[in-house]
Amino acid sequence: MRIRNRGRRVVVVTGASAGVGRAAARAFGARGDAVALLARGEEGLERATAEVRDAGGEALPLPVDVADAAAVDEAAARAERELGPLDVWVNAAFSTVFSPVSEATPEEFRRTAEVTYLGTVHGTMAALRRMLPRDRGTVVQAGSALAYRGVPLQAAYCAAKHAVQGFHESLRCELLHERSRVRTTMVQLPGLDTPQFGWVRNHLPRVPRPVPPVYAPEVAARALVFAADHPRRREFWIGGSTVATLLGDRFAPGLLDRYLARTGYGTQQTDAVPSPAQREGNLWRPADAEPGQDHGAHGAFGGEAHRHGAQPLASRHHALLAVAACGAAGGAAVGGRALVRGLLRRRAAVHPG
Repeated sequence: MRIRNRGRRVVVVTGASAGVGRAAARAFGARGDAVALLARGEEGLERATAEVRDAGGEALPLPVDVADAAAVDEAAARAERELGPLDVWVNAAFSTVFSPVSEATPEEFRRTAEVTYLGTVHGTMAALRRMLPRDRGTVVQAGSALAYRGVPLQAAYCAAKHAVQGFHESLRCELLHERSRVRTTMVQLPGLDTPQFGWVRNHLPRVPRPVPPVYAPEVAARALVFAADHPRRREFWIGGSTVATLLGDRFAPGLLDRYLARTGYGTQQTDAVPSPAQREGNLWRPADAEPGQDHGAHGAFGGEAHRHGAQPLASRHHALLAVAACGAAGGAAVGGRALVRGLLRRRAAVHPG
């Protein structure tokens, strides 16, 4: 999708040391924006800061755990002192555990919620404290198709993203009620080639992977920048697989339950056995805490990752989503063919003839 440069803005990106957050920070920097980068791992922050500056932007690295509300608010205050009034805040930080519910611990669920959900709340509240008095600014939530649709082995993450979705909708209603010019929007993302699959806490027998089709993190970054430019939209669906998943959940949730029960374990694991470090993950300790441990924006699935979204128009035009909804039953959702074919096969088995 084409991004228009609207002049220098002050942007905060959480989770900016790696993955989607890092790609987004770099994309904002390439527009000449001033970017405050928030993350736990100082090695990744240092490299990400250099990338933003090399891209043409200003950069301010701020080591912070988004689960700490006071630390996030102080980071926001420092960003304004050193860069200027906040224009955009992007919540992209998260952590999680890959595990069946029966094998996870309450502490793992709690920590996932503290980072992925409450980290979003803390960032949003820090932004609102500064944006509301000025009656301008935009908050962008990095969401997921899993904000609507739960999948096996990712209950902690799905629950946290569902919570973010509900929080976003409530906040949007309140801003509309107040006739505020502060905006909030959410970008629902597909499976992405990011380092998360090699560094999240893992109780599975094999190394996890994104469900195909897989997209490069730059696809997500462009979508987040576009959303920051067009915040009147309540949300954006990125990637045909996201559209197919959300429409499948809307129109045939029971069939989708059975399809995911049958396919969700295999499609979310590679053939590799995880190392002890990969099992431990970054839930409590950043994976890039040590020198030389920078993980960048990309993961191990670049060979299959699409570098362009298969469905940018439908993410911008609701009318096209209606067309997609009509076509989904016939397998017409672009990029989501495998999911739709599976649903149709399952429907044929349940209702022959």
